[in-house]
Amino acid sequence: MAYPRKPLFAPNGAVATSQPLAAAAGLAVLRRGGNAVDAALATAVALTVLQPPSNDIGGDLFAIVWDGERLHGLTAAGRSPAALTREMVLAATGRRAAEPVAALGGAQARGPAMPARGWLPVTVPGAPAGWHDLHDRFGSLPFADLFTDAIGYAEHGHPVSTGTAIGWARAVAGHAGLVGAEFAEFERVFTVGGRAPRPGERWRNPDAARTLRRIAETGADDFYRGRIAEALDAHAARTGGLISGDDLARHTSTWVDPVSARYRGHEVWELPPPGQGIAALLALNILDGWDPAGADPVERLHRQVEAVKLGFADAHAHVADPERAPVPTAALLDPAYAAARRALLTERAGDPVAGDPERGGTVYLCTADAGGMMVSLIQSTYLAFGSHVVLPGHGFALQNRGTGFRLDPDHPNVVGPAKRPFHTIIPGFLTRDGAPVGPFGVMGGHMQPQGHVQLLAGMLDAGLDPQAALDAPRWYWHAGRTLLVEPELAARPGLVAGLRARGHEVAVAAEPSVFGYGQALWRGAAGWVGGSESRIDGAAVGY
Repeated sequence: MAYPRKPLFAPNGAVATSQPLAAAAGLAVLRRGGNAVDAALATAVALTVLQPPSNDIGGDLFAIVWDGERLHGLTAAGRSPAALTREMVLAATGRRAAEPVAALGGAQARGPAMPARGWLPVTVPGAPAGWHDLHDRFGSLPFADLFTDAIGYAEHGHPVSTGTAIGWARAVAGHAGLVGAEFAEFERVFTVGGRAPRPGERWRNPDAARTLRRIAETGADDFYRGRIAEALDAHAARTGGLISGDDLARHTSTWVDPVSARYRGHEVWELPPPGQGIAALLALNILDGWDPAGADPVERLHRQVEAVKLGFADAHAHVADPERAPVPTAALLDPAYAAARRALLTERAGDPVAGDPERGGTVYLCTADAGGMMVSLIQSTYLAFGSHVVLPGHGFALQNRGTGFRLDPDHPNVVGPAKRPFHTIIPGFLTRDGAPVGPFGVMGGHMQPQGHVQLLAGMLDAGLDPQAALDAPRWYWHAGRTLLVEPELAARPGLVAGLRARGHEVAVAAEPSVFGYGQALWRGAAGWVGGSESRIDGAAVGY
């Protein structure tokens, strides 16, 4: 039989993430006297080297920080190139500007989508600036000291972990069909003789080591205004990219106030748009008005699925860059609106029209220190290796976050210049009566809001500790009435039959990446209680 993981108990500080060496990098910083933000940054930078299919120097970052008194949110997401237009995308993909494109969400089906690879979906990387901005406000150790482990693993190599190797192999197989000058560097950097590195095989990226060293020494300024920026500008100009040195120089992160919803006597916090965290809050608002006492497992799961569907429908209809389009965040989170949406739930599976985003490549981490500071941080290049555009001589891939734009000219998230697209990556945080409980997150594109709902239901409805809640079997809704469940969930007597009787088209999926990968840290009576994803190479460590 398989024995479930036990939770981590740590009296002083803790780190949880999807790669053990990255967790160890964060823990080393805590033991050197660094705070939770220092540890989060050391972990995040190391993850770009240790899990490059999921995140890289050329990606974005979102974070929530509890500083000991209040929450702070950071949106370190880049904007599209100033030269990018909808007409340009339509021309490049063979469509006409007058061609009708269905809106995402509401009562219409999803229409033609942005391309997923190459230069068109590339947006300005926000992660390096995010590292600097988090450190500038909250860090305690020297910025350059937080890069030590990442640079060492890039320069001298590290054995690739099993879960990372599996995703890497899928991405390399998909890369084989990409043709163009912008893709030429990928194979040299991210393959071993044309194949992905195998589990346990040592892999090096000396180009990334040099890039990280420049970022560490210049506080990320070199990435946006120095030699790295010049190299990126020149490479784009040579190979048909739109991103420019001016786009990089204009980049800024944004400090934001997290938004919340009530659930079972707690406050659940997410970042506001352009992220999809509001989908989780919408679902939780709907579920909080329903008493699960006495409900059987079929009823509980059915209600969760239907609430998630409504949350996604609203998020995909309204979420956009709030700097460029009005987003009715307050109205969506109003209790009266939640009550109206709750009234739509019936005993039958609904079929709302919502988005069809692809499953993404993302890493999530959370940290806590002896002083009570906590961090919930997520970073990503979106789909595995993002755009597959690699900057020659610098060892990193650029994200394809522009895939999150829409082509409908009437949609608030329509593609255009200098805009942030709809984002899937969302860090979460839980408080109770204003007091911190802890950070949590579940990575995996479309899975993330529904992963948040399931993780919180496990802890707050079923009373599970963070590790047990993460180990609990999950479900995944993608579109229509199709519902994927893990084998352990399908094995529960009567559950699948009961769901099918309500109209759900249930299928069993054994692929763990479909169901996301999560981490959580909770403040306990004697320190920290942590959990880390058992579906991949996750680790929760502390001291």
